[in-house]
Amino acid sequence: MSAIHNPAMYTFEQLMASIRESREEIREMREQMREMREQTKENERRYGRLSDRIGQLVQAMVQGGIIRMFRDLGYKFAVCNPNYNFGNEELDIYGEVDLFLENGEFALLVEVKTNLSVDDVKEHQERLEKFRLVADVRNDKRRFIAAVGGGVIQKNVRDFALKQGMFVVQQSGDNVEILVPEGKPMVW
Repeated sequence: MSAIHNPAMYTFEQLMASIRESREEIREMREQMREMREQTKENERRYGRLSDRIGQLVQAMVQGGIIRMFRDLGYKFAVCNPNYNFGNEELDIYGEVDLFLENGEFALLVEVKTNLSVDDVKEHQERLEKFRLVADVRNDKRRFIAAVGGGVIQKNVRDFALKQGMFVVQQSGDNVEILVPEGKPMVW
């Protein structure tokens, strides 16, 4: 922008030209800011799609052999339902479970994250409490057990989940492994 040091040194025409120049520069800056906002929105959309895709890949990795692996642990699940929705209108409770495995005696609710955190484990505990309430209203007497899984699971998060009585499904070399909580898994 042009600086006006001493307005008395300029003619009226020069002052008006300077104002027009300043307005044009402001208009150009606004246009640049608009373009930057649009680019930021596009980058956010792209990042969101990439993040969703990575999450789908991690969920597929965890889901891959989960029925067989739990069968090896003594749980005979017949089916694995991805993105299982639950809810009850009267209780105003709704939720989604990433993977839901079930049989007549047990149901396993699995939360999967790309980078699992302690907060994710705590949120899964809250989800299990809600699921238990909805199941009780439906007179579903199955025992609910829990697992968390992820592409990246730090030791402190893994240990926390295991202490909460949850199974942990994690990457191990070329395979996925299930870590079993000490004692019996927590039942909801």
